[in-house]
Amino acid sequence: MSTIMLDDIRAAAERKYGSTNIDTGTRTVKLLNPLRLGKKQRDALMAVQDKLNAEGADQEALLAEALTLVAESPTAAKALLASIGGDLAVLVEVFSRYTEGTQAGEASPSAD
Repeated sequence: MSTIMLDDIRAAAERKYGSTNIDTGTRTVKLLNPLRLGKKQRDALMAVQDKLNAEGADQEALLAEALTLVAESPTAAKALLASIGGDLAVLVEVFSRYTEGTQAGEASPSAD
């Protein structure tokens, strides 16, 4: 009978469902894969994504809310949003790269 170490399973999950890391120039902010979030956060993220498709939605506010939900901490989210500085195009691009990485089941590459 084979034995699988839980640490090996954790490492495999991290490789497959790891974070998307955004280097702001002063720090690296980890955006967690939805599967690594708690149920309450996942549900809130789904609700925000549904609102993004609504007519007249405040895209900037909703994208900021989504990034706040998936950031490793509220402090990290604030740092990322401050670095973005309300630039909607950059906000959209960050969220797009985040979602691309999570849909592929792998973290998107980060700049080292």
